[in-house]
Amino acid sequence: MGQRAVNAKRQARLQQALALGSAHRTTLRATTSEAQLRAQRFACDIGKLLSDDKCEDIIVLDLRAISSVCDYFVIATGTSERQMRAVIEHIEELGRQRSEKPFSRAGLEGSSWMIIDYVDVVVHLFDAHHRSYYELETLWGDAPRVDWA
Repeated sequence: MGQRAVNAKRQARLQQALALGSAHRTTLRATTSEAQLRAQRFACDIGKLLSDDKCEDIIVLDLRAISSVCDYFVIATGTSERQMRAVIEHIEELGRQRSEKPFSRAGLEGSSWMIIDYVDVVVHLFDAHHRSYYELETLWGDAPRVDWA
């Protein structure tokens, strides 16, 4: 399978994960200021966890004013497939500690782009090549960055 077909297949899986139950997602999104603050803390704590796990170029974007998909994107670069899988496990453990269940997960079978969707917070973990290829932080360039540290 050619690289273009692989990329198209990945993109289709991502779109499917994001579109999965979009009407249901809307009902699950935080509406109170307390819930939104909890989502922001969760996103920032994920940023700290990613830093502790030696991920690189960690960004938390506040999408509340510009997207109906979620409130926060957490974007980071992993250094190896093994490290990225361990980071995903740590994020899921943090979610369990906070009684947060993932709405969906994508890319866990691969090593280039892994996504965990907590409805209000969506975590994108890339390898370096795919991070520079997709440039999510540029795509969502209008979103303010959150100081997670």
